[in-house]
Amino acid sequence: MAKLNVNIDHVATLRQQRLGKTPSTLQAVKFVEAAGADGITIHLREDRRHIQDFDVYAIRKIVKSKLNLEMAVSRDIVAVALKVKPQWVTLVPEKRQELTTEGGLDVYGQKKKLEKLVKIFHKNKILVSMFVDPDLKQVRASKETGADFIEIHTGTYADAATKTARNKEFLKIKAAAKTAKLLGLRINAGHGLNYENVGRLRKLDIIEEFSIGHSIIAEAIFTGLRSAVKKMIKLVK
Repeated sequence: MAKLNVNIDHVATLRQQRLGKTPSTLQAVKFVEAAGADGITIHLREDRRHIQDFDVYAIRKIVKSKLNLEMAVSRDIVAVALKVKPQWVTLVPEKRQELTTEGGLDVYGQKKKLEKLVKIFHKNKILVSMFVDPDLKQVRASKETGADFIEIHTGTYADAATKTARNKEFLKIKAAAKTAKLLGLRINAGHGLNYENVGRLRKLDIIEEFSIGHSIIAEAIFTGLRSAVKKMIKLVK
C-alpha cells in the first residue's frame, strides 16, 4: 500500500506574500496529519521563497509522522539539515529563476560529491533520496552514491499534452521504478501529480510513497485542507 507525503510549501508561499504569520505552517502540519497523511514534505530553497529556516526547526519539533526535507546541495542548507535531523532528505536541483523544480538532479555528473554527502547524512542517521528523472543512468548512479531512495520526477508525465506523450513518460517511469527495485533502492515519486493522474502510477504497485503538494493545497481552497488530504489518500491507497 502506497503512502502519501503532503508538501506544505505553498502554505508558506501564501504567508510570505504578506510577510506575516498566517497561514501557519504548523497548523497545516496538524491538519494534514489529522487527516491521515503519512508524512510532511517541505523544501528549503536557497532563495527562501516559501519555507523559511524557522519553519524547518518548528515543524521538526511538532511533526508526529515523519519529515522529508527537500534541499539543494548547498553548504548552508546541508548545515540546517544536519542540525534539524529530519527522517530523510531529498536532494534536488535548483535554479533561482524557475517557478518550481524543473527536472531531476544530475546524480551521474556529480556522483563522487554526492557519495560523500550521503555518507555524512548516514553518519547522522538521516536517510537520503535522490530526486531524478526517469533515466536509467541516473537511477544506477543514485544506487552507486549509497542513497536509500530515489524520488522519480513525474513532472513531464503530469504536463504531457497528449495521450501518446503521457504514455511514453509513463513507460519511462515504470522502467526506472523496476530498475530501482532490482538495485535495492526504495522508490518515491512526485511533482505535478494531482487527483486525475496519480491513479495510474499507484497501480504500478512499486512506488512506496507519493509526495504531492500543489494540487492538494489548491483543492483545499475550496474544500478545506483536511478534506483535500483525505481525498488524495483514497487515491493513493
